[in-house]
Amino acid sequence: MYKILSIFLALTLLVTGCKTTAQSSMYDSKSKKAIAFYKKGYSAFRNGYQNPEKLAEAEKYTLKAIKKDPNFTTAYLLMGEIEIAKGNLPKAIEYKEKAISINPEYSKNEYFYLARLQMRDGQYEKCKKNAQKFLTYKNTNEFFQAEAKQMIANSDFAVNALKNPVPFNPVNLGAEINTERPEYFPTFTGDGNTILFTRLILDVNARMRGGKQEDFFTANKEDEKWQKAISVSSKINTFFNEGAPTLSADGNFLIFTSCQGVDGYGANRTGKGSCDLFYAQRVGNSWTRPRNLGAKINTVHWESQPCFSADGRTLYFIRAIREPRARLNPENQDIYVAKLQDNGYWTTPKKLSSTINTPRREESVFIHPDGQTLYFGSNGHTGMGGMDLYVSRLQENGEWGKPENLGYPINTKGNENSIVVSPDGKLAYFASDREGGFGSLDLYSFELPEKAKPIYTTYMKGVVYDEETKAKLNATFQIIDVKTNEVLLTSTSDPITGQFLVNIPTNKQLAINVAKEGYFFYSQAFSFENTKEPQLLDIPLNKIKVSDKPFVLENIFFDVAKYNLKQESRAELDKLYELMKKNKTLQIEVGGHTDSDGDADKNQELSEKRAKSVVNYLVMKGIEKSRLKFTGYGETKPRAENNSDKNKALNRRTEVKIIGK
Repeated sequence: MYKILSIFLALTLLVTGCKTTAQSSMYDSKSKKAIAFYKKGYSAFRNGYQNPEKLAEAEKYTLKAIKKDPNFTTAYLLMGEIEIAKGNLPKAIEYKEKAISINPEYSKNEYFYLARLQMRDGQYEKCKKNAQKFLTYKNTNEFFQAEAKQMIANSDFAVNALKNPVPFNPVNLGAEINTERPEYFPTFTGDGNTILFTRLILDVNARMRGGKQEDFFTANKEDEKWQKAISVSSKINTFFNEGAPTLSADGNFLIFTSCQGVDGYGANRTGKGSCDLFYAQRVGNSWTRPRNLGAKINTVHWESQPCFSADGRTLYFIRAIREPRARLNPENQDIYVAKLQDNGYWTTPKKLSSTINTPRREESVFIHPDGQTLYFGSNGHTGMGGMDLYVSRLQENGEWGKPENLGYPINTKGNENSIVVSPDGKLAYFASDREGGFGSLDLYSFELPEKAKPIYTTYMKGVVYDEETKAKLNATFQIIDVKTNEVLLTSTSDPITGQFLVNIPTNKQLAINVAKEGYFFYSQAFSFENTKEPQLLDIPLNKIKVSDKPFVLENIFFDVAKYNLKQESRAELDKLYELMKKNKTLQIEVGGHTDSDGDADKNQELSEKRAKSVVNYLVMKGIEKSRLKFTGYGETKPRAENNSDKNKALNRRTEVKIIGK
């Protein structure tokens, strides 16, 4: 039903164009009775092509016209339009093919209209033939010419795709998620254990929308099974439509679409234009009241289908700029991106390049947690003919690469959209009204073909707390690429529970840095050479106070037996510098330690020089030398027995001790 409706809407312009042609040539019959029947049929169709009774009346009279004159070309074309309105494309194609066979030169545009119908119905060889025929005519509409060329390319692609299908075995998410009502536009937390999606529900209060409206539902996964989905919150769900959500990795930040504003129509409307993007935050178990994302993001145009990146700083979304005067191409719908700045404001959104966006429609954008793989729907790239799903990868120059079609039967002659991919890249999720579901649109998962998979991404989650009092803390933490010093993501822990969850790529050497005002920062390095399992990490923070307890700087690196700081140490050293800059009276001792391999005196000397290197870096950055002290401890204070490579690495370390405040 959903696909039929989409097809019908896509063909609305076709209907309009053909009616004009039909009127100009309506008397290609010499039978007065046939013409009279045709006029009655055309009048009924024109005045009610969305009315079943009027359609039945139009069909009755038009068939009588054909019976009176079996060569009445225009009557066959009108029957084609009637069948389109009924949603019967194969029958519509038959009538239009009959019309052209009777009079091949009746109208050059009819070859274009017929090719478009055949593309929608998956008759690719016939589509290509009629599109090529249309292009032989001169002085035809430029938009039609461009679409005819696109249909030829699509036909060639589709024929090859049908011969070379990709693996595809969709699995329904089950009765806990899906109902007889439509479910669509899913989004997940970074660990894949919480889903939030849109459901079209019956609501007697939604009289203006036929007693139906969209709400958000959410469910958690326990022991690999989804629990019963429930309404997300009365602060977010209203008796107006809420749709197309996206969650931050930790599930605490929600961005969604509303076309009425969170207060609906009238004096309290809080939208900026047609459809706007709103956000809400979860603190503990409660959601805040949604707020508009602001004028930088929202305009008088249509903004929808957001996707919030795992770095917590980037928002992709769809903007449709409506052009009512452009009858043949009334809507320019593209993917935009905006960045969240340190001051909490969004940058002005930029449209992605023409490599991604086309003159036609792009929608349902999804940026994978790896930050380098983009999935989206489009009917402007070469594909199966309708809205297809594509993947594009970020190139070394920072530009998105040429989109790749996900292939058949993931993509079909119909419209596919709203794809979401799990962090590990194994599963994709989408909505479909295929047979065997619970009714209308259901949510499904399927294994992605190897060529469409993103970079393997896992997650890190845990709790931030005060080590002394065990109180849960709201702290800011960053995931850093230690080789480039690039901050890959910034996030915060929940102010009530202290919980955090972030996605992390497994193809980089990473460090985590956790900071909170009044506390010494926490750091740790991660390597995924031997495992790609999720990282479960509870993080203790210690208040800044004079103490004999040292803090290990986990991400300070030296070459073997040398004391020159490696480039990978900069991120950690800069955090120490920032701490000293904020706490202007803080005094520290930097301690160097080695393992017990080799000569003890040389180890002592090396540890002193390494500690001094750290102090010199801080002085170079502007920290007063009087606030800094360095000490070499050599091999005298091991953290572990010096009997394995792992333990030796623990013993080779740089520590900081607070000696004055």
